[in-house]
Amino acid sequence: MADAITGGAATTIENELKVDEKTLLGQWRKKAYNQNAEKESLRQFWNEYFQIEKSIYEQLLQNPDEVVSGTVKELAEKYDVSVETMTGFLDGINDSLIEKNPIETMDEDTVVNLGFDKELLYKNMVDAKADWLYEIPAWKDIFSEEKLHELYLEQKKSGTIVKPKKIGRNDPCPCGSGKKYKKCCGRNK
Repeated sequence: MADAITGGAATTIENELKVDEKTLLGQWRKKAYNQNAEKESLRQFWNEYFQIEKSIYEQLLQNPDEVVSGTVKELAEKYDVSVETMTGFLDGINDSLIEKNPIETMDEDTVVNLGFDKELLYKNMVDAKADWLYEIPAWKDIFSEEKLHELYLEQKKSGTIVKPKKIGRNDPCPCGSGKKYKKCCGRNK
């Protein structure tokens, strides 16, 4: 039924998130993207997670050039969160890391790192529409206002599709012949 309404979008999302449920990542995604959960409990879950996520990023951005590393369990203890929550954080930051972590296969004893590309992390936060993250005050200590604005616009424009101006039949031909388009390059179209 959902496929008929969404045109298969639900199946696409489920396939993208499919991971072995025995892994940490599989357990995290099963809980975080549970389509059978009550809307209110899922909303509350995400609100709590976003606050924890923001707190971890605030700590990381205090010293952005330091590469934090350790086992998943050690990082969970360092940031005072559960291993499950740290798994969610690692899932979210992985695309912004200089060296990706093996999130699909990791367990709590897997050594991971949080060495992120600052520009890429900021752009990914903008792309995710996570204003609570890309507006963290520490970003202003890392980049100038102009650079932040430039990165913001660059990311926003990257998702914008610009259609080229359509050439009208009676417009001058773009080849420069001086003829109308319909009498020149548009003759056979």
